Amino acid sequence: FENPGRQHPASMNDDGEIASVMGFSGFGKKARTFDLEAIFEQTRRTAIERSQQVLGKFTNVTSCSKQSESSSDSGSDSDSDSELIGPPLPPQLTDQDDDELGPLTRASGSTAHSDEDDDDDGENPVKKIPDTHEITLQHGTKTVSALALDPSGARLVTGGYDYDVRFWDFAGMDQAVQAFRSLQPCECHQITSLQYSNTGDVILVVSGNAQAKVLDRDGFNVMECVKGDQYIVDMAKTKGHTAMLNNGCWHPKIKEEFMTCSNDGTVRTWDLSSGKKHKSVFKPRSFQGKKVVPTCCTYSRDGKLIAAGCQDGTIQIWDRNLSVHTKFHCRQAHIPGSDTSCIAFSYDGVTLASRGGDDTLKLWDIRNFKKPVNVATGLNNYFTMTDCCFSPDDRLLVTGTSVKKDGGNGKLAFFDRASFQKVYEIEVTNASVVRCLWHPKLNQIMVGTSNGLAKVYYDPVKSHRYACYKLRLFVRLCYVILQLPKQLDYPCLPCVSPAHALPMFREARQRSTRKQLEKDRLDPKKSNKPEPPVSGPGRGGRVAAHGGTLSSFIVKNIALDKTDDSNPRQAILRHAKEASDNPYWVAPAYKQ
Repeated sequence: FENPGRQHPASMNDDGEIASVMGFSGFGKKARTFDLEAIFEQTRRTAIERSQQVLGKFTNVTSCSKQSESSSDSGSDSDSDSELIGPPLPPQLTDQDDDELGPLTRASGSTAHSDEDDDDDGENPVKKIPDTHEITLQHGTKTVSALALDPSGARLVTGGYDYDVRFWDFAGMDQAVQAFRSLQPCECHQITSLQYSNTGDVILVVSGNAQAKVLDRDGFNVMECVKGDQYIVDMAKTKGHTAMLNNGCWHPKIKEEFMTCSNDGTVRTWDLSSGKKHKSVFKPRSFQGKKVVPTCCTYSRDGKLIAAGCQDGTIQIWDRNLSVHTKFHCRQAHIPGSDTSCIAFSYDGVTLASRGGDDTLKLWDIRNFKKPVNVATGLNNYFTMTDCCFSPDDRLLVTGTSVKKDGGNGKLAFFDRASFQKVYEIEVTNASVVRCLWHPKLNQIMVGTSNGLAKVYYDPVKSHRYACYKLRLFVRLCYVILQLPKQLDYPCLPCVSPAHALPMFREARQRSTRKQLEKDRLDPKKSNKPEPPVSGPGRGGRVAAHGGTLSSFIVKNIALDKTDDSNPRQAILRHAKEASDNPYWVAPAYKQ
């Protein structure tokens, strides 16, 4: 049977004429139909107009509608897709062919600028700073001492002095802007460093204890480094660190290798497949050959060099395959006794930036490591993990400044790499700026502060965002603006999702570990409950508490229980006749 609501226009006109001739209005209530193309077109126009009003850029709406018509005809126009808003685009999609991926997987803002704007941005790198919008994430009340963003840009991980590690998912985040998971992987130890691996499937957690941990994307433990023997003098002979950790990072090319540095005076590399022993040990030494504590460490961009900043103000660089002697060594990089909080290689692999505890930011050329190329002073640094990093185009250098309580606002300072002049700054909040991260593919800046805030700075035009999240927001606008019914019977467009978010790749894990621990506690075998001592004679092949030696056997026989269960009166009176007939003890003594 054919649905009457889906008749042809000609048949519908004929029915109307027949109904008018017969004297009634129609053949009953018809099914409601939707013109989906018109609905999406109207919603898209409304979203563009509202975005332009927020950004303060009023353009001609008719030109946008013409572009949308051309994009609907061709199906591959990037201008219509660049107007949409949403979370970040995964980096693996940016390298693929646009014609192959289609309009949904293109990065926003890629064609939003004209040729003139591109020329201006090429001349002035300040215009590429994404600071028009910001999102504030409340981690807690204490210092956010660690930040990590996965390569796809979908998840952010924050760690702080409150021992917590919080997971933030931008895809599933609602208006409350809350973390979807919070845990304490290192118990009561402050988190000093967090970093995602290159594949984004595991996270390196470095805390105040001597053992680094590796967690998966859901926060479950994958590996824990072994602790070394603190009574051995030569730290190269131990299997792991013996003092608290200061920093750690992943190898940029080898996904199973990571590095940590500790107060025991060593920098160690580890293999993810084997956490029972380190791979190699690097021991920083002072000019007199004494042990020096490394406060920060990093790999070069190609992974061939290992650099460490030390407490005596030196920066020491080794070849990754030669751990005995340093390849580059600067004796007076910073003031001795001040903790070098961060060192970072530029993307060209030649320049090195160091953030010192002496309130300076220095730029070095490792080919001429005697003196710095440029120096910036007056940058207060009260934390041992204050970051510095390069911009994605390698033309800017950014770092945070520290302030005392009620001493002003912490700032994010941007320096031109060539002239080393401060070209821009962002006032973040009324607290110190500790961590900063500029994602190279997404063009977004993450900041961690000393008052428990984590801020995300982005620009809808200059920052790249997830295409499938654009579509998700687009469909939500359909419901909100046009007040459509909650359920529409039409096929959804394909959506690009990260592999780790799909159920088929997710490992089956128990949702609550507390209930499983309670069950294991009741099981005597799993809980290793000791057997209670045997009361009375031995049984079941076990000797009683007196033991099995000769002395214990004699003691047991001496102390045998010889209680008489008979009547005590009768037991005493049975000797009365014998005592009266033959008195021996009491009666003779009192006879006279």
